[in-house]
Amino acid sequence: MRITFVDDSLAFDGFSPSSQPLGGPEKAFASLPSALAQRGHAVEVFNRCAFPVTVENARWETWSAQRPADTDALVAFRKPELLDFVTTAAKRVLWFTGDPAMLDDPGPRGVLERLRPKLVFFSEVERERWSNALQLETAIIVAGIVPAYLSDEPADPAEPPRAIATTHPLADLGWLLGLWGERIRAQAPSAELHVYSALLYRGRIGGMVPDAVKPVLDQALALADRGVVIQRPQGDPQMAASYRAARVHLYPGQPGDSWGASLQESQASGLPGVARVACPAGLARIVNGQTGSVCGEDASFAAAAVELLNDRVSFDRAAANAREFQRGRTWQVAAAEFEALL
Repeated sequence: MRITFVDDSLAFDGFSPSSQPLGGPEKAFASLPSALAQRGHAVEVFNRCAFPVTVENARWETWSAQRPADTDALVAFRKPELLDFVTTAAKRVLWFTGDPAMLDDPGPRGVLERLRPKLVFFSEVERERWSNALQLETAIIVAGIVPAYLSDEPADPAEPPRAIATTHPLADLGWLLGLWGERIRAQAPSAELHVYSALLYRGRIGGMVPDAVKPVLDQALALADRGVVIQRPQGDPQMAASYRAARVHLYPGQPGDSWGASLQESQASGLPGVARVACPAGLARIVNGQTGSVCGEDASFAAAAVELLNDRVSFDRAAANAREFQRGRTWQVAAAEFEALL
């Protein structure tokens, strides 16, 4: 089958996740084409990549390259407007993540009504949030996990014990920093909290950050004497090593967070997690009581974090469970499901 993928967001290609940090959606788009190509399909990708490149048999083309005259299946990423990228496509799929309410805006809705594609969501929560008044066919295909997080290298927790946060500064990171300073650090007095954030790292080295982020940056910097360290996000191999060196992934999340890509990756690496019950991603990724904890109150969140930071036996048990329970979701599995959909 000839499959054409199209995305017009950022400049990246299938090699990018190994060398630079990417968001979960971009990493998924970077991974699926090669997985389908390895299953024998002819796969082309058109996006904002800097130059043409072939990645594990999938051909990546720049945005200005000539569009194909036809294709068996066109997979448009996030934007319904991209479903017209190949006007003669035999089948069309909108691979969507984000706020489904935008699909009901007049422009996107008009495209969906005219072309009637299949819609693929990353989670059931996303699908349930969409009205689907047009009664289009929908499917759930959970993202796969890239090989860097599936390494057999054992956990190697650093000393002093280390927690990791990957939360966006405006997604309740301030709440987590407050809980760390007021409760967690008091009960784990040598522990460190490594916050991976491109925005905060830019501010830490003197760069400009949005006004809304400045209070969180100031809060993190003020907690340096209580073990808070701002880190620059890395490519997958480096992030996997960071997860293996930590004792817990602290994930506040929000009600709109339905995927939790970094939590999926850290769990597969063998890093226990602690999340809030109001966060669908935490419920989806953490097996409560086995690969970490999903907590309803500040006190229980702090207690679960402290236990994993201080008790090596609890950590070892949860880490082993996380590896066992989470590692089966490879991109080869996800590609087979996508292929069946097509």
